[in-house]
Amino acid sequence: MIATVGYAISALGYAFLLLLLLTVRKSGLAKYLLILATGATCFWSICPFIFAPFSLDKLILFDNIKNLFWLLFLASCLKDNFTNIVEVLARKETWLILLLPITAIILPFLGVNDESWWFLLQTVIPLQVLVLLEVIYRQSGDNKWSLKPLIIYLAVTSIFEFVTFANALMVEQIHINYITARGYIYTAMIPFLVLAIRRVKNWGVEIYISRDVVMHSTLLMVAGGYLFVMALLGYAVKYFGGQWGATIQIVLIALSLALLVTLFLSLSFRTKIKVFITKHFFANQFDYRQEWLRLTDCLNTKEADGNVYATALRGLTQAIDYQTGSFIQIQNGELKMLAHIDMPDLSDAEQSVLFEFCAFFKAKNWIIDMDELRTKPYVYEGLKVNHGLLNSVTFQLVIPIYKEQEFWGLVAMQGSENTSKKLNWELRDYLTAVNAQISNFLFHHQAAEELAENAQFAAFTRMSAFIVHDLKNVLAQIDLILSNAEQHKDNPEFIADTFETLEHTKARMDKMLLQLTEKNASQNGSDSLVCLSECIKLVVEQRCASYLPEPKVIVSSETQVVLDKDKFSNVVYHLVSNAQQATSDDGKVEIFIELSVDEKHMLINIVDTGCGMSEDFIQTRLFKPFDTTKGNAGMGIGAFDAKAFLEKIGGHLLVKSELQKGTTFTLRIPTN
Repeated sequence: MIATVGYAISALGYAFLLLLLLTVRKSGLAKYLLILATGATCFWSICPFIFAPFSLDKLILFDNIKNLFWLLFLASCLKDNFTNIVEVLARKETWLILLLPITAIILPFLGVNDESWWFLLQTVIPLQVLVLLEVIYRQSGDNKWSLKPLIIYLAVTSIFEFVTFANALMVEQIHINYITARGYIYTAMIPFLVLAIRRVKNWGVEIYISRDVVMHSTLLMVAGGYLFVMALLGYAVKYFGGQWGATIQIVLIALSLALLVTLFLSLSFRTKIKVFITKHFFANQFDYRQEWLRLTDCLNTKEADGNVYATALRGLTQAIDYQTGSFIQIQNGELKMLAHIDMPDLSDAEQSVLFEFCAFFKAKNWIIDMDELRTKPYVYEGLKVNHGLLNSVTFQLVIPIYKEQEFWGLVAMQGSENTSKKLNWELRDYLTAVNAQISNFLFHHQAAEELAENAQFAAFTRMSAFIVHDLKNVLAQIDLILSNAEQHKDNPEFIADTFETLEHTKARMDKMLLQLTEKNASQNGSDSLVCLSECIKLVVEQRCASYLPEPKVIVSSETQVVLDKDKFSNVVYHLVSNAQQATSDDGKVEIFIELSVDEKHMLINIVDTGCGMSEDFIQTRLFKPFDTTKGNAGMGIGAFDAKAFLEKIGGHLLVKSELQKGTTFTLRIPTN
């Protein structure tokens, strides 16, 4: 009776697997050979019922038929480029592999009825299978993981057959316990065969089992396991409980049934089980690599009008193949339409519904499916909405957008009858990931725009600072004229110099007005061949001579260089003026001009004996724009402007200073 049940279960299991293989639409050699091998195993399981009473010769015969088809399948696995059965049978190796089961089949028909020979062949055939399995596994390369379940299936069944017939060979009969266990062992190994069929892609066999079937069978397994545990507890109570055993057993059964019914009536429990099974045992609905590349390409393609919200909306709708949608921002309690794709203006009912959704989104980041909300409102706990308005809503999905954990806006989308998707766990996870990517795209774009605006304001501020700085220089020139006018107003040379200075001042002011008009911090002047000593002497005489200590210009050697004379004059004036201000009236400010030893640079050393600067000040503040130690009297851009000018023409500005001893600025100007 036990053996009959085992073979019956095995027959049902292999019949079900055979049915699955027959429903596979793809054709291929592996599929057909698997159908033959599975069918032979199913027939092997049914034979004890068809040919009862079941004799030893029939058992050996059907064992060998089963082995024949499995060995034929293994022979086809030795190479993966077979296209049909003829190519497999054309190889000598195939017939060598099939020789043993064929010999075992025809041996009784040749009059060899010695059971010892039968048992010997049945002992050798499993060993042959094991050898073939080792060869296949070693040559599988990267497919070892895929073939491992098949190896386990055939290895376990072959080892069991080897032990069965090796024992029979020794005692000259098959022990009844081995016959009884065969059906159960072959049934227990079916999952490994199914797993191998699903893993090996080049077989072309894709077995499909619906989610509902897996869910219900899993729930039944959970229920069975639960009842089994409760039965064990009941047995233990009965064994150790004495007179109270039967009563306690009944109480446990009643409580267990009540708990089991409660679990199965719980929607959340069934939902969690279903989601767990779907996540871990089924392929994903989306090819995430392909979808992510498509989304990235969509976000990189700008709209013709530059509307990034339209780009973001297009990315969301394309992610799930929807056709229409609206991108809406919640601003000061109002709905602001930022972009839309074939979506009409929101009706009053739709606006009312979205306002109610906004209150929900502020508390919970949850995508809303309108169909699910209509039929299962309890899923959206905490959402208070007038359900009478839902029937007039045209959109299907509503996705919230968050900025720094704060609710910012939403997207309402609608698909067609062919593209509308049911909002399950995978679609929620997928849309959440897409939403996060699109939100980053939007808010990074906003941040970039804000930075660009700030940069424009900073540029304008910097331009204004340079202009104010130049105005101070112009004012200093005019002040110098006025301070000497009373004394030299009758001197024709002074009058000529005054007009020359005013002409220069007008040119400077025209240049500043041009800068303001074109919103440019600095205009490129005209480069010319300049004698540095003459230019520096002119700056000292016209702009620095009236202040103490009076600068001295010392020329050792020089050559003319090409640069913007006006800009260079401003740089020298800034540095010399700063040196005068840092030095007491009885100190020294000297300007040394010389050609470098390699004759590649002109060196201008502006040396003062003033208060000096610390190393930390030089490193952190000296060349920092708009940082000044002069209070409202300075702009803090003189040293910065000098350094920028020299670096622009390929030179350098070097500084050496010591507190209370003085400072040396070295201007290195390239000669070519």
